Amino acid sequence: MTREEAWQLLVEFNKDEFHLEHAQVVESTMKYFAKKLGYEGEAEFWGIVGLLHDLDFEQFPEKHCIKEQEILRERSVDEKIIHAVASHGYGITVDIKPEHEMEKILYAVDELTGLIGAVVIMRPSKSIQDLEVKSVKKKYKSKGFAAGCSREVIERGADMLGWTLDELIQQTINALKTFRP
Repeated sequence: MTREEAWQLLVEFNKDEFHLEHAQVVESTMKYFAKKLGYEGEAEFWGIVGLLHDLDFEQFPEKHCIKEQEILRERSVDEKIIHAVASHGYGITVDIKPEHEMEKILYAVDELTGLIGAVVIMRPSKSIQDLEVKSVKKKYKSKGFAAGCSREVIERGADMLGWTLDELIQQTINALKTFRP
């Protein structure tokens, strides 16, 4: 599957600008991590997984990570992509455990990119370029802030990777800095 094919599939099932932007944020974050972690040759694949990870969420939120498997199989999408996108719902809507490092990254950063994005909006500079881990942690501790971003999932993702929460936040900030103002 090419990036263009993935995008066309995404926009077939998603119209909300927020969902489309989130997909692109996660796509870019996944590409960053592929390169950072020595999977540069797979960066496009990691990006496609990031782009498609919430394919079904807008239309089928109650069947998230379940319906997307059906949609992708109907279109004969590679099972590696199907497993990867579905695994980010592990313990939430599916029992498909993230196995590959890429799947663990997706699991960890999906929620975290949303939380960091919310922190950036609240900053006077409205920029990620001067954002530090301590600013994210301060908001992270406030359960009412970006309440839709599961801290439990973020922490489980960090644990899966064998990283501290601070390491995960710093690396995700670094990723976002590469393509966000």
